[in-house]
Amino acid sequence: MGGEYNEKKETCGTICLKYLLFTFNFFFWLAGLAVMAVGIWTLVQKSDYISLLPSSMYAATAYILVIAGAVVMVTGFLGCCATFKERKSLLKVYFILLLCIFILEILAGILAYIYYQQCAPFCSQLNDELKQSLKNTMTMKYKQPGEEKVTNAVDKLQQEFKCCGSNNSQDWKESAWINSAESEGRLVPDSCCKTVTPRCGVREHPSNIYRVEGGCITKLEAFIRSHLLIIGAVGLGIGFVQVFGMIFTCCLYKSLKAEPY
Repeated sequence: MGGEYNEKKETCGTICLKYLLFTFNFFFWLAGLAVMAVGIWTLVQKSDYISLLPSSMYAATAYILVIAGAVVMVTGFLGCCATFKERKSLLKVYFILLLCIFILEILAGILAYIYYQQCAPFCSQLNDELKQSLKNTMTMKYKQPGEEKVTNAVDKLQQEFKCCGSNNSQDWKESAWINSAESEGRLVPDSCCKTVTPRCGVREHPSNIYRVEGGCITKLEAFIRSHLLIIGAVGLGIGFVQVFGMIFTCCLYKSLKAEPY
């Protein structure tokens, strides 16, 4: 009777572990979907800003999010299969994948926080590159033939971030377009205006155009840093949750190993 009771007790424990692990994998799969969705959203909705960056760093970050999300989703699906089929070999593979993702996410989270807090040398280098790149883009490519994508990106940047020029509105004095007859006397593009109307850029007055200390570079850098902060928080948060998944996996593995075949 005692042996039958212990066997029944172990079986009930195994069933509980299976449902706990399945629940974890379901939410883990959803987390992977969310991470991948953020990466895709960044590439689709923020592609204009990406085109203004001097390097592919930000685009690479978005692609990493997409890949990481896909890997997490596959791992979550594998965990569900291993849980219900009670295959110890699959549980081993699943645990190793969880551990690898956990280490990578913790490292990514820590690095993102270090970059955000210390910003050296990364942010100073990024700031210098962005300043020069944005100024050159605005002065040399804005409203030029074949540069429609850049023109739209600059207009969107200035309107959404409520700024004017890379460093300030004076940058536009060096613009090839502003100094041409095509500008029709504008001192800044119409996208610098607080209320956009045709040829509103002819009046460069604080009541008419955006005057932001540091210009658009400050806004764009803050935007990138905020995304680094989000990436770091997501990485550390999901990594912390994965600890429970690894604990559940180990417990289920031991429970299956103890059952008679």
